[in-house]
Amino acid sequence: MRQKDYHIYLDEQERCQVIQSLIDLKNALIAQGRYTDAVDDVLIKITKAKKKRITVKYN
Repeated sequence: MRQKDYHIYLDEQERCQVIQSLIDLKNALIAQGRYTDAVDDVLIKITKAKKKRITVKYN
């Protein structure tokens, strides 16, 4: 079965908060002596993601 793709649209402030939260999670996992591979993968995906301009229309 093909894996589904998900898209999330964040502004710059939200993106920074997500990155900081992932770094905090990674530090907590390191302190517990657990693996951080999954968090590392997500961090890489977020930091390498293309920035796309969109317009939001409110009705």
